[in-house]
Amino acid sequence: MSDQDLGHPHRDRLEWDTYFMRIAQFVAERSTCLRAKVGAVIVRDRSIVATGYNGAPSGMPHCLDEGCLIYRTRTPDGVEEENCYRTIHAEINAIAQAARHGSGIEGASIYVTASPCIHCLKVLINVGMKKIYYATPYKIHTIEEMIRPLDIELIHVPVSPLPEELRG
Repeated sequence: MSDQDLGHPHRDRLEWDTYFMRIAQFVAERSTCLRAKVGAVIVRDRSIVATGYNGAPSGMPHCLDEGCLIYRTRTPDGVEEENCYRTIHAEINAIAQAARHGSGIEGASIYVTASPCIHCLKVLINVGMKKIYYATPYKIHTIEEMIRPLDIELIHVPVSPLPEELRG
């Protein structure tokens, strides 16, 4: 007897990618960044290995409390970017959590609410991520170009924003 025969139609069940991306959205609600809330979930064999959100390192002042420490840089093609000294990105925090708990992540996948910046992408490559799922594109052309020759998949998983009552 199938789930559908038992009154549990599969169409009402979240697909795995949507499930993990929605969890990443909730993780993002812990963010202490004033500019963007980003969440990341590292997954292996359909199990969550680690999570991370963007914010200050443990024990250090948060942007929510002290304000951002913005600095400007220029990319090789002349585009000016702004970043914050105070913040660690969600992907790096998830990798750090996995390391802290001794969880191997080589060959795992990561779900991120925004596509990784070029710096996070380089770290994801070095830790052996094979699939990078993202909800919102962020400077996607830069990272698509970089991973083209590599054995890494970049997969868009569009999800609706969290309803206001579920946001922090």
